[in-house]
Amino acid sequence: MPLRLLGEIGLEGGTGEALRLPTRKTALLLAFLALAGTARSRREALCAAFWPDRGDAQARNSLRQGLAAIRQALATDPETGLRLEGDVEAVHLLGRPEDVDAWQFDALAASTAPEALARAAALWRGDLLEGMTLPEPLDQWFAPHRQRFREKALLLAERLSLAEDGAAVEAGAALAERLLLRDPAAEEAHRALIRLHLRHGRAAAARRQFETCREALRRELDAAPDPQTEALLAQPVPATRAAAPTPEPRGRERPAIIVMPFDNLSGAADDYFVDGVVEEITSALSRVRDFFVIARQSAYTYKGRLVDVRTIGRELGVNYVVEGTVRRGGDRLRITVHLVDPESRAQLWSDRYEGATTDVFEFQDRIAAQVAGAIHPAVRNAEIDAARRRPPGGLRAYDLVLRAMPRIWAQNASDNAEAIATLRQAIEAEPTYGRAHALRAWCHAQAVVYLWSGAPEADRAAAAEAVEAASPLIADDPTALAAAGAAISQCLDDLDRAGAFIEAALALEPNNAWAWARHGWLAIYRDEADRAVESFERSLALNPLDPMAFNLRIGIAVALSLRGDNAEALRILRDVLHQHPQMAWANRQLALMLAETGDMEGARAAIARLRAVTPNASIALLRRTHPIRHLGPRFERMVAAWRAAGLPEA
Repeated sequence: MPLRLLGEIGLEGGTGEALRLPTRKTALLLAFLALAGTARSRREALCAAFWPDRGDAQARNSLRQGLAAIRQALATDPETGLRLEGDVEAVHLLGRPEDVDAWQFDALAASTAPEALARAAALWRGDLLEGMTLPEPLDQWFAPHRQRFREKALLLAERLSLAEDGAAVEAGAALAERLLLRDPAAEEAHRALIRLHLRHGRAAAARRQFETCREALRRELDAAPDPQTEALLAQPVPATRAAAPTPEPRGRERPAIIVMPFDNLSGAADDYFVDGVVEEITSALSRVRDFFVIARQSAYTYKGRLVDVRTIGRELGVNYVVEGTVRRGGDRLRITVHLVDPESRAQLWSDRYEGATTDVFEFQDRIAAQVAGAIHPAVRNAEIDAARRRPPGGLRAYDLVLRAMPRIWAQNASDNAEAIATLRQAIEAEPTYGRAHALRAWCHAQAVVYLWSGAPEADRAAAAEAVEAASPLIADDPTALAAAGAAISQCLDDLDRAGAFIEAALALEPNNAWAWARHGWLAIYRDEADRAVESFERSLALNPLDPMAFNLRIGIAVALSLRGDNAEALRILRDVLHQHPQMAWANRQLALMLAETGDMEGARAAIARLRAVTPNASIALLRRTHPIRHLGPRFERMVAAWRAAGLPEA
């Protein structure tokens, strides 16, 4: 679709690359000509509409420049059917219906075929020129067109809700949802969804939709629903529909996810690559033990079909759907990926990836790794939210562990203690739940090394006990293996054993961002600065929105300091502490770096901030709690720096 007007404006070449217009007004000029259709637009009228504040000669010159820019953009793609024609008096845009989404929408919406109507519904991505501010008098000219397309879309949603074809009905439901996002009081869209609920036997859902409609109309228009809307609820529910129960995906111990066939926006020649990307992502996600991944063969039964995500969720009982598009433009590839909750149609995460086609298979591997790494925490966060909403009486060990997770990452003593208590509940509910034991070990280790514990030796013993309880139960759980390895490396003085756990986690799940983070800290403890930076950067690449990203940046700062790049290390560490002042323990690292560079005033200030939050901080306590307290000369150099910065002996 070379020219998109329904939603955000866009112009694309035949190979999928974006064709850029130099100014916003040039883009509006192209939209104006497209909406004028076959009618010739007089140059005088265009000048008055687009440059009303300029003289005649200046306005005509601006018009010539705008038309020249449009011609140049269209000429860069010989495959497009769009072209400008005109003379000294007037100009118009010619092309095929498929060259402009608004043209094709009009043509398909006039059809009686359900498939054509469903295709029209998919074309309405939003209001005409959505998001673009229109100056006067252009706003007045475009307003009727915007209203016309909105009204056509509303009518289309209602028509599709009456169709017999299931795919067409679902397309209408998706269109109705998009319309309600723009106008919560769009009664036609509410009616379409009410009909959809009723035909699936969901009388309660239909009633809720009606109540939502009534409230929106009252709030937005101070009006009541039309009688025909209320009359829908009086219709009998089809018995055959009501008899088919909807699967309840949340009953699984692990969330289920499906990677749908991606849309190929380039051409048939790229089908092999698109299928390859999907297969690689499916394979990468299959290595994540936190998911149950639906087989690729099941997903491919939907290829080429217009199916709403809710239908997929119901038919396969999945909690999450991965969708995407692939587009080639010259020697560049662009892949867009979305993670969707099929129950609510809410988009939980999305990202776009670009790369050269010089090494297609390397690009496939990289995208698969990044997508899997990003989806893992997105699903985990969604599962945590779902667990929070469950009533306490219905919580399983799995839910309790999910509830503990935000407190585990909160980086403060009280949340850490709450996490330990919640994990103990999970273990009481299921004593053989290895992940609960491993995460409890990690929490006790955090209490030791961050100086949160009033009895560090007792917490160290509890960490050791939890690691031993977890060890025989977590051989196939990368997250638990990483947690156990982290606990061992932080407070149990066995870097080789810690490394074995973390390496096992990465062997099972190479895209586990947290395992790479712990791999980086293990390299720090081993004085392997370059390896540490590589691991931290890989973790950040896999999960750029990681709530623990500050911890990785501190790790990079420590590694840079080990390499002698103290200026950059200090910049990073100060930046982290400005953004996360609750990370009081990081002040001991800042004090160390400042003391080693001779800034004793700054070092003493860092120690003061550390002791303001943890008054018990002392050299004697760090000798009992620091992760590398057993590494002899290296630790003694650190002790000397802290002592010089004013950290008391006891």
